[in-house]
Amino acid sequence: MAEALLNQAHGYGIIIGLSILFCLIILAAVRVQKRYLAEDSEQSEMFMVANRSVGTGLTASAVFSSWMWINESVICAAYTYKWGIALPVWWASGLSFQIALMALLGIVAKLRVPYAHTSLEFMRMRYGKYAHCIFILLNLINNIFGCGSMILAGAQLVTGMTGMHVIAACILIPAGVVIYTAVGGLKATFITDYLHTAIALILLIYFSLAVLTNEHVGGISGLYQKVKAADDYIEGNYMGSLLTMKSKRAVLFGLVLKFGNLALVLMDTAFWQKSFASEVESVVPAYDLVSVVILAVPWCTGTIIGLTGRAIEKTPIWWDYPNLLTETQVNSGLVMPYVLRSLLGQGATTGLLVLIFMAITSTVSSSVIAVSSIISLDFYRAYINPKASDRKVLQVSHIGVVGHGCFMAAFAIMLQYAGATNNWSTYFRPIVACPGIFPLMLTLLWSRQTKAAAILSPILGLASGVATWLSLSYVWGGKIDIQTTQEQLPGLYGAIVSFFSPALFSVIISLARPSQFDWREFLRIDLIEDSSQPSTSLPSPQDSKDDITKISPAHSSPVNEKHQPTIDAEAKAGLVSPAPSISTRTGSLDDIVHPFSDQTIRHIKKWRTYAAGYFVLNLLVTVVLWPVPMYRDYIFSSSFFKGWVTVAIIWHFAAMLAVIVYPVWDGRFVIGTVFKGVQKEWSKSG
Repeated sequence: MAEALLNQAHGYGIIIGLSILFCLIILAAVRVQKRYLAEDSEQSEMFMVANRSVGTGLTASAVFSSWMWINESVICAAYTYKWGIALPVWWASGLSFQIALMALLGIVAKLRVPYAHTSLEFMRMRYGKYAHCIFILLNLINNIFGCGSMILAGAQLVTGMTGMHVIAACILIPAGVVIYTAVGGLKATFITDYLHTAIALILLIYFSLAVLTNEHVGGISGLYQKVKAADDYIEGNYMGSLLTMKSKRAVLFGLVLKFGNLALVLMDTAFWQKSFASEVESVVPAYDLVSVVILAVPWCTGTIIGLTGRAIEKTPIWWDYPNLLTETQVNSGLVMPYVLRSLLGQGATTGLLVLIFMAITSTVSSSVIAVSSIISLDFYRAYINPKASDRKVLQVSHIGVVGHGCFMAAFAIMLQYAGATNNWSTYFRPIVACPGIFPLMLTLLWSRQTKAAAILSPILGLASGVATWLSLSYVWGGKIDIQTTQEQLPGLYGAIVSFFSPALFSVIISLARPSQFDWREFLRIDLIEDSSQPSTSLPSPQDSKDDITKISPAHSSPVNEKHQPTIDAEAKAGLVSPAPSISTRTGSLDDIVHPFSDQTIRHIKKWRTYAAGYFVLNLLVTVVLWPVPMYRDYIFSSSFFKGWVTVAIIWHFAAMLAVIVYPVWDGRFVIGTVFKGVQKEWSKSG
């Protein structure tokens, strides 16, 4: 058995050291926000939805960070090693259209539920507590299994690389995240998300280019020749080649991944919160930009690192030569660590630990904010203390952050001892999370979905999906256990049934006893105000409407990227208070006035049309036009492979421009305001 790639000191040092560093960064960020931008994370609106003030660049960076799971880089490279060059394409195509769909739903939510805090609030408003509770459960299941499997995957990677105990890794990885998230709230995690994204993308492009240009690989041509020379036979691939897009197992995995990722986005209130937190004019461009550039991570990293593993594994340069990687090691994601240790040495392998920390903690931070919001708003404020003040809601949110972090560490440990691998979670999660997708979307998009349909369709869909999954696992596997239930076809068919059947159930049930919902009811959802603090007089509906029109094109933020931050108290009051501030919950629908001006509403509707068109185009390109025509009897030629890898590298650099460089430019006025404030204080003190 080979010695560990790194020693335990590397594991403990990286995890604990970076956790402390990010806690300090968050404390500084919170202080800067409060002192120079009038953004107080001790207010619930700021803690949960960042005062709905985040611009395009920072929103894009945060969404990218939340969606750049460790699966998209390290695990994708391992699966490319297993099934070849087709896998990164199907993986990439399974990341894009979900974000494009979220752009559409996010802008619709801006129009119909302008002051929502979680995706579950409007479920309760429309259907009542039973549907609300069902969707709380579905959201939590999706969040827990997604976040838990991510923590476990990271812990197993750290253990495989350093020998650090897996239980220690499961506890320490989320510990630092819990601390800085509890302190900073959503806006502060946007800032750390940016740092996570910047560091991770820079490390990934360095790893890819350094490996590709290493003398033992010899560039793109050298990689192609060495993969061909390795002569590995992959069952289910055309002629057993690693260099063909005709790979049955890669396609099946990619299809399951599409359903699972759709659930991870739509059934995770974290992605909804990021859309609620962004400015009106930022939602669609930010999410659509991410849907384009996210393709780069699995496509570039997976292709280069995964194939390099095959190219050098049987040569003396290999770290564990002459031993080959076991299936357990591959499924644990150890292909990239071994490739980096073999070619680039200990320094690059330590850098990979940093990357793993960045990828996992960005996912965990958005998860704990989302779940804490569900606990404080959808549970505590909805059923235990409906009159809870802003301060009390915030206290419960902090408790929720800590409680969820502790629970996720325990859940990851449970998965470890139950033998549930990341592979098993990939096939299981879509089956239990997909049933709520269509009913949730129809809540915002179809006024005729009834209460009975919203309650029954996800239950019937879940039962149908689980029955399909387990029965096919038994028929094709001969028994039901952890091995047979992670086979591809039962998981795929179960996910398909879980996803599509609720749409059918919902339409049938809704048409059986039809009714129609008045969208104005959603405007009763109000901002959280701190009744424990002295209140100022609220403006009349017309005054609020006029004030909003005067502020900025976004009409939702005291800070706009085109203007200097405005912190005038009266302007803020007119901006953040909904127009029907007194009568929203109890008055007649005819008395309710939309908080946005007519000009802003027209602006939102234009973005909605664009988002819908782009979603259809994205779905056609990423799911149909790109991968499907390439599923044919063809093995990549050397010239085609060169072009393929070159475009993937260019795409990665484009991603860096989009989510590292652009956010700085987009937020230049805010950054300038901070620097001016600091400079002014220094000059006074001097």
